[in-house]
Amino acid sequence: MLSSGDVVDLDLGAPTGREAGFLHPAVVVTAQPVIDQGPNVVHVVPLTATIRGFGSEVPIEPEVRNGLDRLSAAQCQHIRAVSVARVDQVRGNVGPTVLTRIRDVLGLILDIPS
Repeated sequence: MLSSGDVVDLDLGAPTGREAGFLHPAVVVTAQPVIDQGPNVVHVVPLTATIRGFGSEVPIEPEVRNGLDRLSAAQCQHIRAVSVARVDQVRGNVGPTVLTRIRDVLGLILDIPS
């Protein structure tokens, strides 16, 4: 079963324009109570190893816990809903601190008051 903050490998399909695409790692950002209900769709933020320094990106250091092997950035500007059937494997979990940072940036992007 998936958990909030999981780093997963999934197939995002063929990209259009500047979208993230193909087989990509991503962080599951759907709230845990929603995941506990067994949804068919979850919300993810793709990761990239190309660090651009955008304010919409959250850097994530590689560590055993998250399963990343290099510095990555959560591309919050690319949030999307995907079928859980797209998830190939779970690498690890970013933990509550990084997940909170990602959700804070998502709140700014979506203009959700804190």
